[in-house]
Amino acid sequence: MEYKPTLLVVDDEERIRRLLRMYLEREEYQIEEASNGEEALELALAKEYDLILLDVMMPGMDGVEMCQELRKKKATPVMMLTAKGEEANRVQGFEVGADDYIVKPFSPREVVLRVKALLRRASATKFLQTDTQTKDVLVFGPLTIDNDAHRVTVDKTEISLTPKEYELLFYLAQSPDKVFSREQLLKDVWNYEFFGDLRTVDTHVKRLREKLNRVSPEVAAIISTVWGVGYKFEATRG
Repeated sequence: MEYKPTLLVVDDEERIRRLLRMYLEREEYQIEEASNGEEALELALAKEYDLILLDVMMPGMDGVEMCQELRKKKATPVMMLTAKGEEANRVQGFEVGADDYIVKPFSPREVVLRVKALLRRASATKFLQTDTQTKDVLVFGPLTIDNDAHRVTVDKTEISLTPKEYELLFYLAQSPDKVFSREQLLKDVWNYEFFGDLRTVDTHVKRLREKLNRVSPEVAAIISTVWGVGYKFEATRG
């Protein structure tokens, strides 16, 4: 039986949830709903979702706070839904670990395309075949980045990364010892031309290092800070 991804749609407006459900179910996704951040967090921690579509502006716990709490426990891909003009919220969303955002009012067809793209990039690998020959693998000492499976292991221990954390690591690792500015990383990894807070990059680097450090401090040190410039991947440390 073909696996059907399960998505959690979170918005306090019923018409938005109904619209997204209609279009996403046409793509044979399984859809569950939550009308507020508290309910969404409870569901997201109790179940395994392939993707969460999360409205930013909600009464009570908003989307940014919900994503922040979720990231303490899980790497579930998150796509933020933001109203036009809420750039500060989008920046906040990236800082707490969101992987993508889409601006309201949105085209439902664009949402479907973005959902498909994010699911393809997602680091969850439990439904991927891993016994096939892998061609796209980067190895630096105990660190292995398998880009075919979007899997990162350190000393054979798998590291659970969000899609954006994975993309950042893979991007740096493809150009060992090259220094990248925060602006360049924001443009190339996040794919957005906006004047956002560069702390978005710093926050993701910090989170990435923390996850690697739990298994190997030496591997965590591979991502090196170049003061006043940005970051680089020091292959010689692997």
